[in-house]
Amino acid sequence: MAEIKPKEQDLYAPVKALLEAQGYEVKGEVGAADVVAVRENEAPVVVELKLAFSLALIHQGIARQSLTDAVYLAVPRGSGRRWMAAMKQHRTLCRRLGLGLIYVRLSDGHTQIALDPAPYQPRKSAPRKARLLREFARREGDPNTGGAARNGTIVTAYRQDCIRLAQHLAANGPCKGAHVASATGVEKATRMMADDHYGWFKRVGKGIYALTPNGAQAVAGKVEGQGLG
Repeated sequence: MAEIKPKEQDLYAPVKALLEAQGYEVKGEVGAADVVAVRENEAPVVVELKLAFSLALIHQGIARQSLTDAVYLAVPRGSGRRWMAAMKQHRTLCRRLGLGLIYVRLSDGHTQIALDPAPYQPRKSAPRKARLLREFARREGDPNTGGAARNGTIVTAYRQDCIRLAQHLAANGPCKGAHVASATGVEKATRMMADDHYGWFKRVGKGIYALTPNGAQAVAGKVEGQGLG
């Protein structure tokens, strides 16, 4: 027997029951809205129903904000890690747009108000802003093309500093970390070579570091005009 595919109408009864339990009178398909709920002396509540969270649903929700501030989007509740990760993104987007979000479990009609509509008040992260500006200031030139895939090599200020360390070792052979720091201007040279994030350095004595074959290849790539990556 073929599985019956869910329809948007399947969301209506659970959403209506949710609102009625809060004292609203609820009607479907009023004007352009899927669901309208009214409670005495309050602004109407509008709910848009869709079988999946989508850009089209967002557009509908934004359009309904010309009618009332109390606009919810209602979609079926999923399961699994991927859905949970997507739910977090949905909530973040809805919060920024001042939209509410309702999840409906189609198997039994259980509803969850994941987010109530409210004016968005952005919270800036001072530490993240400081890191952004610090990276911008430290990065030499503009080595990356905006929009490039992140699974490729993104040249950071840290990588540029490592290249400087590798170039110094390539030219001078094994050196003490303090000497490399003084010669290159990279204050944390010893720590960076000890951490060896890229596999370019190896310790060959107390406080003394040399290039690995990978480090030599990185320097060769730079010399051959392949960039800092």
